[in-house]
Amino acid sequence: MNIVPIIRCKDIGLSLAFYTGVLDFEVMNPDSDFPYKVLVRENQRLDLSALSGDGVFGSKVLVIVDDVDRLYKTIKERGLDLNGKSGVHRAPVDQTWGMREFYVDDPDGNTVRFAQIIS
Repeated sequence: MNIVPIIRCKDIGLSLAFYTGVLDFEVMNPDSDFPYKVLVRENQRLDLSALSGDGVFGSKVLVIVDDVDRLYKTIKERGLDLNGKSGVHRAPVDQTWGMREFYVDDPDGNTVRFAQIIS
């Protein structure tokens, strides 16, 4: 089984710039003008859609990674905007539920939560 989250966006171009430029996803269908894009990062898929029936703004996606601190450093170097951010939106935090996490908000208010199991 493979579950693929679909993230709703208003402007597919703006969202693509964020997900590829900052979060380092690769677009699998870059030549298509259709407002639905298939993204991949480390063999994991995440879809973006500007279609009205696909999801809602403000969605949350949890992405489990092997080294959350290394990923945070990489994303920060790629231009993650931390202005006005605090807590888990500012840097990785050890959570009481056994995860080390940091959160990133995309241009449409959707949140990608990157986490590492620390049990």
